[in-house]
Amino acid sequence: MEKIRIGISTCLLGEHVRYDGGHQEDRYLTHTLSRYFDWVPVCPEVEYGLGVPREAMRLVGDPERPRLVTIRTAVDHTDGMRHWARERLSALEREGLGGFVFKGKSPSSGMVAVKVYPDAGGSPVKRGVGVFAAALMEWFPLLPVEEDGRLHDPSLRENFLERIFVYHRWRELWRDGARMADLVRFHAEHKLLLLSHSPKHVTLLGRLVANPERRPLRALREAYLRGMMEGLKLPATTRKNTNVLDHMAGYFKKRLTADEKEELRDVIDRYHRGLVPLVVPLTLLGHYVRRYDEPYLKRQVYLNPHPLELMLRNHV
Repeated sequence: MEKIRIGISTCLLGEHVRYDGGHQEDRYLTHTLSRYFDWVPVCPEVEYGLGVPREAMRLVGDPERPRLVTIRTAVDHTDGMRHWARERLSALEREGLGGFVFKGKSPSSGMVAVKVYPDAGGSPVKRGVGVFAAALMEWFPLLPVEEDGRLHDPSLRENFLERIFVYHRWRELWRDGARMADLVRFHAEHKLLLLSHSPKHVTLLGRLVANPERRPLRALREAYLRGMMEGLKLPATTRKNTNVLDHMAGYFKKRLTADEKEELRDVIDRYHRGLVPLVVPLTLLGHYVRRYDEPYLKRQVYLNPHPLELMLRNHV
């Protein structure tokens, strides 16, 4: 498939752009995900004009709107970095990004829990967001974003990559001028995937699709995308996945033998109790979908939301 363009903190690609002249290459990103993503590197501090190596910086002041200050000389780069960020983000709009991976803990690129030091001294609080990361998330509020450290969590990694591929399919849908019928089909194909994240959003988005006459297609499309990405950010828990698996199993209750029904119930129960990963019941259900050529389930993105080679559901 066509590679998806994903923004990334440059140091994660192995480039020596860190304040100490080093890098933070993440081989999962550079080796595994590079098969699917075309990386668009961004190093806020170097592109802003600071050298390598350079004096280290930190966030200072109000955690809600901290300042970016050098540690030794106390030079405040906040305004300059924000001005540069606006110009860089305007350029990134033309890149057609499908997501962004930040360098965690960075005062410029950290996405969550960055240390912020009080003006009067004392212990820092982990409540800050890097200056560039905050600007990017405000500029692209629906863009799937994550940071490198959190991608080591299997659930967060699966959620992030799932959102990237859904967002990509959405943009592909509208690239050639989709119509209302295409939106209806898109919703039907993603219904079970959305259900595994948020039954509430399935209902809300279903109402949008069922009552299209209430707003122009452009406004409907924007509302749907906003609701979809909000829903997909919510974690797909074991309980919600089990609900989806039970729903899928219901399509075969009149087709399976008693032994097959018992086996399917047992596999779903073992997943529910944390004894097997999600891929196990999905593999069995996928077998029945193919055997009985079940048309509704065959179209469900939930069965294959991302490339199987990533093995994301082997760990959740």
